[in-house]
Amino acid sequence: MGDHKSTDKIRKLDIKDDETANQVFALQKQSYRVEAELIGTEKIPPLMESLDELLSCGETFFGFYEKEEIVAALSYKRDNEVVDIHRIMVHPNHFRKGLARQLLIYLVEQEPDVRKLIVSTGSANTPAVNLYEKLGFKKVGETVVGEGLSLTHFCKTMF
Repeated sequence: MGDHKSTDKIRKLDIKDDETANQVFALQKQSYRVEAELIGTEKIPPLMESLDELLSCGETFFGFYEKEEIVAALSYKRDNEVVDIHRIMVHPNHFRKGLARQLLIYLVEQEPDVRKLIVSTGSANTPAVNLYEKLGFKKVGETVVGEGLSLTHFCKTMF
């Protein structure tokens, strides 16, 4: 219902811009700290990443703005007809407002000819797992990456 009005709050981000990069970096730390608590380890890549690594990741970013602050963001890389979603982050103060869902819908609108979306999340990150399943993603595998950390991989075929 409110989706159309809120999409004007979503903008492509220039991660090379200092202020934007700093906002995304701070958001990433706050968002993924919650996932780390859910899955029981701090050793997840977004929490160990430096600002320089973020700047050189080569991903395309969209941000959801509340006033002039980025409160949620999504990043991805596109390889031909496949979009690999690398990050979805929402500030803890904005959880359960549908922002991740809106960013995913916006991504599909921006890449209308994509055939497949892929994404992975910590298997114990129930909110993310539920979101992907609600949006039609199918579980396609699981990987144990050490220290008991398990990632669940999802895929959604578009047409």
